[in-house]
Amino acid sequence: MAKPIKVWMAPPGPNPWKVVLILEELDIPYEIVSFKFDDVKKKPFIDLNPNGRVPAIEDPNTGLTLWESGAIIQYLIEQYDTEKKLTYGDVIKKNQLNQWLMFQMSGQGPYFGQAGWFNVLHSEKIPSAIERYNTEVKRILSVLEGQLEGKQWLVGDKITFADLSFVTWNDRIDATLMCAPEKKFDGIPNVKAWHERMTSRPSWKKAMETRAKLMDEQGLQWNGMPKGINNMEEYEAKIKADAEARANGEAVG
Repeated sequence: MAKPIKVWMAPPGPNPWKVVLILEELDIPYEIVSFKFDDVKKKPFIDLNPNGRVPAIEDPNTGLTLWESGAIIQYLIEQYDTEKKLTYGDVIKKNQLNQWLMFQMSGQGPYFGQAGWFNVLHSEKIPSAIERYNTEVKRILSVLEGQLEGKQWLVGDKITFADLSFVTWNDRIDATLMCAPEKKFDGIPNVKAWHERMTSRPSWKKAMETRAKLMDEQGLQWNGMPKGINNMEEYEAKIKADAEARANGEAVG
């Protein structure tokens, strides 16, 4: 029996949950080390990931410490998916899967993240930035919509790690674009059906139950901000105030 893989995360962000989904789908033992976003650039986490971004893993079975969610996913598939449950063995499909994973890492994640920043978190509304990143979100989704025409999955005839890598960010389209939840998949029915196939799986439901619990433990809203905080500037001010309070030996609430 493999020893549990340690998954370091601040629970609000989408990227750690991509890794958790893979672990759940492959039935790999794991344990979560949950900490506040305030501490992503502090020890002990910065010793694991000098870039100060979540997630990172420590695998006691191989002695490997690894960060970047895409690299972690590739590692888990190579090391643990011996039955090819979420991948394929042939050279064409295997590299096509990596192609879509790279598209998620270079396209969906960064552009969705910037759209969320300028729509939700940034205190100043900058129309040109909002238009730029909202347009890119829709472009990314149009690429996926075309790929899924007449298909259930991105590559081949089964769910793979490539499909799962997109689900956490797609689940936040409404929050990212500031639209009604029932409208987030308007005009992209293939993406909608694909997304619903994945969010109906036990792995997703368990991951989101765990996320809700960890978020509640830290007193966080859906967007990762503490309750009562509305944008990143307010959050950074709170982090600074809390640090000063700790330095002065005061209680931090």
